[in-house]
Amino acid sequence: MQTDYELLENGIKLFRGGTAFPLSTDAVLLADFAAVPKGAAVCDLCAGAGALGLLLLDRDPSLSVTALELRAEPCALMERSRAENALGDRFRVLRGDVRAVRQLLPHGSFRQVVCNPPYYPVGSGFAPADETQAVARTELCCGPADYCGAAAWLLPTGGSFWLVHKPERLAELCCALREAGLEPKTLRPVCPRPDSAPSLLLLRSVKGGKPGLAWLSPLILAKPDGTPTAEYRRIYRMT
Repeated sequence: MQTDYELLENGIKLFRGGTAFPLSTDAVLLADFAAVPKGAAVCDLCAGAGALGLLLLDRDPSLSVTALELRAEPCALMERSRAENALGDRFRVLRGDVRAVRQLLPHGSFRQVVCNPPYYPVGSGFAPADETQAVARTELCCGPADYCGAAAWLLPTGGSFWLVHKPERLAELCCALREAGLEPKTLRPVCPRPDSAPSLLLLRSVKGGKPGLAWLSPLILAKPDGTPTAEYRRIYRMT
């Protein structure tokens, strides 16, 4: 498998290859949004090639991340990233199905869970020809009920679940979260430009939390002329 890597801000190499494209805007924005406490044990569901977990580790070496991924190729890339960066026990790669999380990981074993899941329902019209991309982008292997249920199993009461998704799925997400015992607490829409409708949403839920959803101001990625906003530049560490 031919690979190359992207060098993250603090020196971690993020390996990618074949049909795996690990570093997306979605992962970068979620890594910035997720206010994970220092020293926390984090589980990354639907981890892909590990971009989200590696971004968190690059910014805070005190964390430990367990990356759960179903597909063999992304798991091999994560193992390469783990070895090349000498991450040891701080980055654990676990090949497995989110739907079987109860057989894979202990109940309540993570204070924080993050997820950049497939966005599109099967049959929605968005169907990549490549099988690896299809599993990553469409809900062939897991949907909201699956990863919300997995997060609820992994978290103790008071633990946080951090998620990025498409705005048009918000109602379905909230239903799936509440069904699993996760209360939506903080929502931030992401807009390409000031006059654009949201293209993404960032959402934090809490296991056993009380009702009450705080809407944060939209994250605007570009000014009307297309140049990056100050917040976009901060998130991407642009000088």
